[in-house]
Amino acid sequence: MDDDRRSFLDALLTTPSPSGYETAGQRVWVDYVSEFADDVTVDAYGNAVAVHEGTGEGPEIAFTGHADQIGYIVRDIDDDGFIRIGAIGGADRTVSKGQHVTIHSEDGDVPGVIGQTAIHLRETGKEEYDDLEEQFVDIGVTSKGDAKDHVEIGDPVTVEARVRDLAGDRIAANGMDNRVGTWSAAEGLRAAVEADVDATVYAVSTVQEEVGVQGAKMVGYDLNPDAMVAVDVTHATDNPDVPGKAKGPVELGEGPVVCRGSANHPNVVTLARDAAVAADIDVQLEATGTYTGTDADAFYTSRSGIPSLNIGIPNRYMHTPVEVISTEDLDDVAALLGSMASLAGDVESFGVEL
Repeated sequence: MDDDRRSFLDALLTTPSPSGYETAGQRVWVDYVSEFADDVTVDAYGNAVAVHEGTGEGPEIAFTGHADQIGYIVRDIDDDGFIRIGAIGGADRTVSKGQHVTIHSEDGDVPGVIGQTAIHLRETGKEEYDDLEEQFVDIGVTSKGDAKDHVEIGDPVTVEARVRDLAGDRIAANGMDNRVGTWSAAEGLRAAVEADVDATVYAVSTVQEEVGVQGAKMVGYDLNPDAMVAVDVTHATDNPDVPGKAKGPVELGEGPVVCRGSANHPNVVTLARDAAVAADIDVQLEATGTYTGTDADAFYTSRSGIPSLNIGIPNRYMHTPVEVISTEDLDDVAALLGSMASLAGDVESFGVEL
């Protein structure tokens, strides 16, 4: 991954973007794709769409990722100024205590910590994980009035943004889910622009995926392309503490994951696999027999049905502050999307034949 693309990735990963509060993160994405897209538009809720117009003779295909991340929200303030929180999306109550957090108020960022009683003062061996609603943020004040001078109900809260390089091509950060998807959509569009492909290609950064694929419902209805590819993280299950029944075929560093089943249209799956061969990219396969858990679930039922595909990026420790991915996998996903854009111009119809 070259320096410009890595800088873009780091900017996405260090810009807080919890569901419903994605504006700052979307601004980073829009500024970047505006350098090479023919046009960029943003809808009322902040879904962002960039386009390469193509020749007008091929189909329209969209590459998408979701901009939002899980987080917390200020739910209440007690008399002593401690801040009670709720979840934004699928926040994991087992990893929240003892974390540095930031409350994003209208007047600026407010630092805090999610309190954890010292081990010396707890009855060890009898502990259970507190629900998020029982946890609290300490911002250092001593009264409700003081706290209200800094924050108010409904302010979003995120874990401290940090990106660390591990050995080899591995990096760790919170919010990989799914800044790596929006990064991939942008870089897939860049590849299509550089190749001047015949197909019209969209790159999309959706909002509010973590709270019910809401942005994808809006975009799918409004854009209505011939095919859509939702790029999102998927579970790499190659770390040693994954229980046996959850073990799967996906490994970190072994390439993009092409999903099969449910929302994943067989003809778009074929396009992805053919594109991988054409670009000499190794891909992994994953079965999604009921649903994908991604924006693809909303896209494929939009309008009268949009042929859709979920491409996964292997990710360890999902929905924790220490998600780990391989930058080589990211580069391969971007190259795969570019290859799909090149081959899409030859597709007459993505519909099944009966």
